[in-house]
Parts: sequence; structure tokens; C-alpha cells
Amino acid sequence: MRVSSSQFIPHNTKLIDSIVHLYSNSEVTVDILIAEDEPKLASFIKQGLEEEGFDVQVCFDGDMAARVLRGKSFDLAIFDLILPLKNGLELCKLAKEKHPNMPVIMLTALGTMDDKLAGFDAGADDYMVKPFEFLELLARIRALLKRSNLPLKQANVLKYSDLELDLNMKRITRGGETHELTAKEFALLEFLMRNKEKVHDRLTIVDQVWDLGFDTGTNIVDVYITLLRKKVDKNHDEKLIHTRVGLGYYFGIQ
Repeated sequence: MRVSSSQFIPHNTKLIDSIVHLYSNSEVTVDILIAEDEPKLASFIKQGLEEEGFDVQVCFDGDMAARVLRGKSFDLAIFDLILPLKNGLELCKLAKEKHPNMPVIMLTALGTMDDKLAGFDAGADDYMVKPFEFLELLARIRALLKRSNLPLKQANVLKYSDLELDLNMKRITRGGETHELTAKEFALLEFLMRNKEKVHDRLTIVDQVWDLGFDTGTNIVDVYITLLRKKVDKNHDEKLIHTRVGLGYYFGIQ
């Protein structure tokens, strides 16, 4: 499967870690800038990188990215070659002038040798032709950051809206409030966040969270949803856990 503007590639963090052999417990934030004029593709890449623990900012044209680069430092940048107002080659040259040690990856549908050489001549550190595997993009990002001697943040946080689920500490943070989770609360919320914006019936949840392939005949799912709501949604106007009458539960913004 490949990343394009119409699909997002699910990925396995353990597989990526085994590919690049990069493990770290560092809490240092790694900031990545993306300049990509296809909103869906930009959103998919941003989502995937944020799930891996990176902080990501997206710009949809070259001028916007140039303004951001002049005012802020990033640890790595990803530029599409063909952008409105200022193309990726111009951005790459500007980035290397302002931040000489910042790695730059060029993304483009143009894969000829001349195109690649133009990118490298502009200062790009790597070059990927669309469509591409998200796994490969992530591995190249980690390799470039390692080469730059930057500490890598382990993929240990799931984010949705203003909610963060710490996969190591088994706790959530939202609106400045932190709540510890029990083992089953954690498992249930992790399932919902990894399968967000979909309706899940009770039998599916029981099967995935409690590892039971049958209806228990109890209201165990409803009980744990109620417990989670108290920690996730209480005192917040924007609710994330919703009941779909007769269907099941839905995690996301409505």
C-alpha cells in the first residue's frame, strides 16, 4: 500500500523501530514542517507523524512555508516540489540558508534523474517519489534525524483534538487535566482512538477489548464507556465519546 492523496497507510510502530533500530526514552519534542498543497495528503502525513510522537506544522503554499521558516526553527522539513507561489526548490534553498543543519525531504510526482538532481542541488537531503510507502517515509525521517544527532521521541502518545493518551503511563491529558486510567479503561480508549470516527457495536468492542468473541449478556461496555466519559468528556463542551442509539459507540468530533 502507498501514500497518495486518497488514502492513508496504517503502520506498525514495532516494525519501523525494528527497521531503523532507533529507540529512545527522550521527551524532547521534534518539530517537522510540511509544505504540501494537497490538503488530504498533507493531513494524512501530519496525522501519521503525530501518532509517532512528532509535532507537525503544515503549510499549503510556498509563501506561507517561507514565512514560517523565517520565524521558527524546525528539526526537519518535508517539501512538495510543485507548490503554489513558491516551489519546493526555492523553499529548500531558503531553508538551508536559514537553517543549514535542518534535513529536508523532497516529495514529488516527478521522478526523473534530472528532477532528483535538481532537488539535491537545491540542498535536499532525501527525495521521495509519489506514491510512496508511509513506512519508508517514517524510516527516512528517523534516519535523517539520527544523522543530525537529534534525540528521537518514542511513539508513545495518541492524539485527537485536545486529548492525549500516553501509551506508556496509561493516562490521559485534556484541557490541562490529567487522569490515570485503569487497565480496561486504557484498552477501551486506545481501541476507540485508533479506530476513531467510526461506529462500533458492543460485540465488536467486547471482542477487541475483552478478547471475547461473544456477547457477555452484561452491560460491561456501557459501564466502562460511562467511566471513560467522566475522565474524557466531563467539564468539556466538545464531547468525544458518543452513543449511537441502536448501533453502538462513536469516538470523534460531531
